[in-house]
Amino acid sequence: MIRSIIENIREELEEKDKAREQGITLSREVVRNCRVSMQHVHKMELERAYSMIQTARDNMEKMISVLKNQPDIFYAGFVEHAQQEFTECSVIYALVSGKSIPEPGELKVEPVAYLNGLGDVGGEIKRHILDLIRQGMLDEGERYLSIMEELYTSLMVFDYPDAMTHGLRAKTDRLRLLLEISRGELTAAVRQQKLELAMQALETEFRSRK
Repeated sequence: MIRSIIENIREELEEKDKAREQGITLSREVVRNCRVSMQHVHKMELERAYSMIQTARDNMEKMISVLKNQPDIFYAGFVEHAQQEFTECSVIYALVSGKSIPEPGELKVEPVAYLNGLGDVGGEIKRHILDLIRQGMLDEGERYLSIMEELYTSLMVFDYPDAMTHGLRAKTDRLRLLLEISRGELTAAVRQQKLELAMQALETEFRSRK
């Protein structure tokens, strides 16, 4: 009788272990898909970025299906990490492509994972602002700086213990730092542009007097 009970428990644990391994593999695929998607976003290869987001979505759904009967594994941490990455890449894609920012329900992610994903978006916006500065698109850079500021002011209201928000406060503090750095870089670029324009105007005036 004891042997039968033990065998049943072993079978349950074997099934749980298989689900865990499959879930971890799929979560890694989601993270990889999302990072490739963000690379395409920064290269403005938006069709490729969207394709990778769809692949990530498919892998997310598979992961959730595999773990639907294993709540203890589902909330072990790796699923939330994948959901954060999926949120981050989906939001930055929406911002750059001019689409509406997706909500947690649309992405099928947990609310706290969504918030932490938003906390990571600031780094991608900063990178995009630098690309815009290099291209001389400073007005567009100002627009993204405003988005980053709105993101920060929205997240800073979640003043709850880390046990509830899973490190959101630290990400919000980092976002504030990125915001200040981006503001400084953009301000320097605007001043440089104004100086160059003033010098060009002086040169044009000087030549016209000859």
